[in-house]
Amino acid sequence: MRKLSYKQTIALGFALLIFVGAVLLTLPIASKSHEATPFMDALFTATSAGCVTGLVVYDTYTYWSLFGQLVILILIQVGGIGFMMVATLFAMLLRKRIGLTHRGLIQESSNTLQIGGVVQLARYVIRGTLLIEAIGALFLAFRFVPEFGFIKGIYFSIFHSISAFCNAGFDLMGTIEPSSSVTTFSDDYLVNFVLMALIVVGGIGFFVWRDVFHHKLKWRYYALHTKIVLSTTLALIVIPTLLIFILEGGSDFVNGSVSDSLLASMFQAISPRTAGFNSVDLTILSSASLLLIIILMIVGGSPGSTAGGVKTTTLFTVIMSTVATIRNKKDVSVFKRRLNESILRKSVAITGIYMLVAMFAIFIISSLQEFPIEEIVFEVFSAIGTVGMTLGITPELSTIPQIIIMFLMFFGRIGVLTMALSFVHAEPYVPVKYPEEKIMIG
Repeated sequence: MRKLSYKQTIALGFALLIFVGAVLLTLPIASKSHEATPFMDALFTATSAGCVTGLVVYDTYTYWSLFGQLVILILIQVGGIGFMMVATLFAMLLRKRIGLTHRGLIQESSNTLQIGGVVQLARYVIRGTLLIEAIGALFLAFRFVPEFGFIKGIYFSIFHSISAFCNAGFDLMGTIEPSSSVTTFSDDYLVNFVLMALIVVGGIGFFVWRDVFHHKLKWRYYALHTKIVLSTTLALIVIPTLLIFILEGGSDFVNGSVSDSLLASMFQAISPRTAGFNSVDLTILSSASLLLIIILMIVGGSPGSTAGGVKTTTLFTVIMSTVATIRNKKDVSVFKRRLNESILRKSVAITGIYMLVAMFAIFIISSLQEFPIEEIVFEVFSAIGTVGMTLGITPELSTIPQIIIMFLMFFGRIGVLTMALSFVHAEPYVPVKYPEEKIMIG
């Protein structure tokens, strides 16, 4: 029997996590009506939670009981930091030895560059995650406790802090209005900035945390990966914020206030990468703003983070490769460093696979159900980008489109290249090159 590769083990681990979550959510105790939930709906919810997406067929607060909500929250937490990180935590608590295979799985699941120091990284990630989520919950409690009462306010603070940090997008604001996300707090600066900070910190990646923590604000000492992630993340916050603000009529966007409109624009620029909260009704946005949000959903967060998408470094590499080609440069150089050719090939492969899978899903769903094409495109990229935003068609999906969306969420969380390679047997390297011949392109 052939031994499973690291990529196959990770994919099967996530599948098992989702299946167990789905079984628990089918139990009568998981719903407020105390009736058993249909397995497909439970599986969809578990997939969305485990893959930190946020697409739902039922409003989280009004449908699921406290037990069901806690199952969803555990799936979000484990799915966000990775089940291998959680397994490492239990191994350390039980004082078990972390073997080479386990270290390899941690390296693969966290997308780190080398296997050395991965156990230390796992310890750092777990401690950092719990600390950041606790700080986020503390700040949210200043608003939620007066709003919902002490016990409920503390619970809501913890739930939304974990959901935001893990870029999941699940919310409990159905207590105010079902499926409203955080639109009730669209002009609340504390809630908005705390959620945005959690989303960004969760989405930049664990490696970047450690690099910034060790070198503080000394930019020249940062690794190339950190420099690319931070610069690209900043650009993807500032530029889309200004574009959405302009596209939605400036100060007329929210309450006729420039500051409130800028706040709403920034939230809608940050959340699609890949948190899934929305502070305004998405259906009121212009087609141009929705297209911009789709682009942001495609990009997503950064490698080794709680976010999905093709990742910021992939986008950066593709853009710089394009610029180098236009300028007739043989090498791609950034921040006085040359990118390896294998990185360029991998970036093109990730982007190509991602778009091909998304286009195929759009074609199948549009052939099975009569939805406006823009709503299907939005839903598909929201799923594969593990975003969770929707224009309202999620509960109306029939069985086959629902299965496709579940596959896209799983595909997006595992990683498009990881998922593709888990089905392919790697051929041994043979140091033989065939004769070269040119073809016409472009």
